[in-house]
Amino acid sequence: MNHATKMVTLDGGSLTLDDVRAVAVDSAKVSLANSARARMLRTRDVVAGIVERGDVVYGVTTGFGKLSEVAIPRDRLSELQVNLVRSHSAGVGPLLPEREVRAMMLLRSNVLAKGYSGARPDLVDLLLGMLNAGLYPPVPEQGSVGASGDLAPLAALGVAMIGEGTLYHRSWHSLGTSEAPRSSGNAAETLRRFGLAPVVLGPKEGITLINGTQAHTGIAALAVTDARVIWQTAHVAGAMSLEALLGTPVPFDPRIQEARGQTGQARSAELLLSLLEDSELRESHRLGDPRVQDAYALRCMPQVHGPVLDALEWIQGIVSRELNAATDNPLVFENGDVLSGGNFHGLAVASALDFLAIVMTNVATMSERRIDRLVHPDFNQGLPAFLSKEPGVHSGFMMAQVTAAALASECKVLSHPASVDTIPTDGNREDVVPMAMGAAWKARRVVANVQRILAIELMCAAQAIDFRAPLKPGRGVIRAHETVRSRVAPLGIDRVLTPDIEALAVAVASGWFAGRAPAHD
Repeated sequence: MNHATKMVTLDGGSLTLDDVRAVAVDSAKVSLANSARARMLRTRDVVAGIVERGDVVYGVTTGFGKLSEVAIPRDRLSELQVNLVRSHSAGVGPLLPEREVRAMMLLRSNVLAKGYSGARPDLVDLLLGMLNAGLYPPVPEQGSVGASGDLAPLAALGVAMIGEGTLYHRSWHSLGTSEAPRSSGNAAETLRRFGLAPVVLGPKEGITLINGTQAHTGIAALAVTDARVIWQTAHVAGAMSLEALLGTPVPFDPRIQEARGQTGQARSAELLLSLLEDSELRESHRLGDPRVQDAYALRCMPQVHGPVLDALEWIQGIVSRELNAATDNPLVFENGDVLSGGNFHGLAVASALDFLAIVMTNVATMSERRIDRLVHPDFNQGLPAFLSKEPGVHSGFMMAQVTAAALASECKVLSHPASVDTIPTDGNREDVVPMAMGAAWKARRVVANVQRILAIELMCAAQAIDFRAPLKPGRGVIRAHETVRSRVAPLGIDRVLTPDIEALAVAVASGWFAGRAPAHD
């Protein structure tokens, strides 16, 4: 499907990971369901009644956090909400990539659409208008501890929505590059240029914009879908390496998997066998092979890749539920109740992100070890040293393996969990926090590292398959080899390898080795 023509309708309860990716990455359009609009209006009436009666309700007629005991005069309620957004926009550091900001905007819109926030539909209309127009604010990735939600990142969005600060447009820089986007200048002027207008915040609407888990959950939604593509690609790369190293598919026999009974392991072995079907390389050494067993990085792929799949399915469940979760505080109910709780606490997704980093690091380790065997003349079953046609004069893929080793080692450092840490904030009112944004950027970095490690393995394995000609590998490996060669030429004399690695990393991220060829690639 061409996601650019897809319409995602928000109702607060049915948003999917595919929807997030369609909007955040592929610019699918978004609208608000009529049922959600009506629900929002009903709970907004509850907030209006509180203000009219002068009731003391946290977040509506009081200060916030440690200042929740301070009652705010009615004529200063709007000032309170604007000050909240301004004061909480205190993030620092690198800016979140555009696709992550778009995911955050979509998720915040969906939370408001649930109707538990007591906000006017105007807020969602503006957010969706910005998404559909390709507008997004600069959002620093540092400054959130993931308790009371991602206050600083969401406040950066809120600042733009009230017409302050600046905005970017996705056409003003190259999507997917590290090039800094050009600023539009004044946010209010930019909104009007695209037929939009800043919002004037009413009671509770400031805290409604900034209280929730949508920054780290947006990152998680994109990272876990990237990871599913990585899982499939790791099998393609592993199968290609196995063929090049004259390995055996016997360990993938279904009977071995059945004897253990692990679901992910069985699916992993099945995928590997399908990639290796009709292999001439396998037939060439079926008899008379002196090796009793392959190394673990080849033989134990199902036993490592399988648990990764099991973990990804658990992680995907956590993140999918959070897409449609009411994480505001307080929550406004249609019967008039306003309840203060802790749905903004980010441990659910933080722990999932930490787990994601851990299992992706295992994929990285396996791939790097296979790369080493491909280039190592003592282990690569007669292939040239470092896969060079003239070892010594040319270094071949020597440094490509070093790069893979550096990335794998970094993954191991980044897989230390963030969510086990905590530090008190807000005058010790927020005394146990989950560090969810730390977990998010670490997981995102690990995912990017693994994409590049797999790119290096695919590049090396394709070169090794070239040396095995005229014998052909399995049908799935042939397709992968052709995909590599459509982007990277065989290595003859030494050349700069960075462009080759990055070209294949883009292909890995885009799903070219996982059975899909997206229209936007």
